[in-house]
Formats: sequence, C-alpha cells, structure tokens
Amino acid sequence: MSDNIELQKIVGQVAAAYFSNSHVSPTEIPNVISQIASSLSAVGAPAADAPGEAEPAPEEVQSVKLTPAQIRKSIQPDALISFEDNRPYKTLRRHLSVRGLSPETYKAKWGLPKDYPMTAPSYSEARSAMAKALGLGNRVNARGPAARAAKASASSVRQGKSAGVRGRKGRGAAPGGSADA
Repeated sequence: MSDNIELQKIVGQVAAAYFSNSHVSPTEIPNVISQIASSLSAVGAPAADAPGEAEPAPEEVQSVKLTPAQIRKSIQPDALISFEDNRPYKTLRRHLSVRGLSPETYKAKWGLPKDYPMTAPSYSEARSAMAKALGLGNRVNARGPAARAAKASASSVRQGKSAGVRGRKGRGAAPGGSADA
C-alpha cells in the first residue's frame, strides 16, 4: 500500500513539472497522468512483463500528417513555428538538437516535405546579404587581396614595368625636372 502512495506522489511531482513547462489542453491531462503513471510503474517491472512498452522502434514512431495550410502557416517571414512546442524560432536546428531530433527525423515525425526550411526566410536573406557584402562565395574575391596583388605585379612585369614603379606610360621625364629617364 505504501508503494502505491509513493507512486502517486512521484506521479504528481512529475506531472506538475511537465505541466509547468509545456502547454497541455485540459482534455489531455488525464491521458498524460495515466501515461506518466504507467511509465513509472513499469520502471521497477522486469523486462519480460512489459515487452512492448520499453521504447518504440524508429519505424514505429507515428508521424502526424499536417495539412498544407498548417505547413504554410508555420513558415513566417521572421520565424519558423516549431510543431514541437508551437514557439517561433529563427533557426530550428539548435531547437531540435536540444530535443534530440535531427532535421530529417523532425520532418518525418511531422510529415513535412523534404524541402521544408530549417531557417526563417528573413534570417536567411540577412545572412546571405552579409556574406555577399564580405565577398564570400565570389571566386574572384575568394583568393584574397594578396593573390590579386601578385597577379597584378606579374602582369606588369610582363608588360616591361617594374612592380614597384607607378607612373604614366610614355612620359620621358620623371616628376622633379630630371630628363634622363
């Protein structure tokens, strides 16, 4: 009898912690409490008593099929709405990794298309603009200023000029009045 009372106390504590951190509708509360109670009572049971309740295999994970309208509504310009907790995020990768999901398993779990974005559109555009401003991804700029300077000096040597001398081509007199150049 004391085991049953102890189990009820633990179920109450776990349920209180769960309800304080997640949104559960009032109609789902009895189901959640019964799941917590069955899970906690199965902890002490031998493995042979609960063969199917241990952990579902990956192929047994039920995927929830969302409507196309729900999927479109989850992609907002400034944020993506997570189907896990209905909160907005600029990028879902970090949020999913905290929950132990990869983008592929998240998409499979919720029935999302393969091309579903993992970052918000405005966040992607801002990062793209910043990368373009820095010259990233541009083959000419990818070699850097040192490579361009070396290429310019090599082409000036081929034209007969020394790499360190600048000036006008075809002028015989150097600035300062000296005529023997």
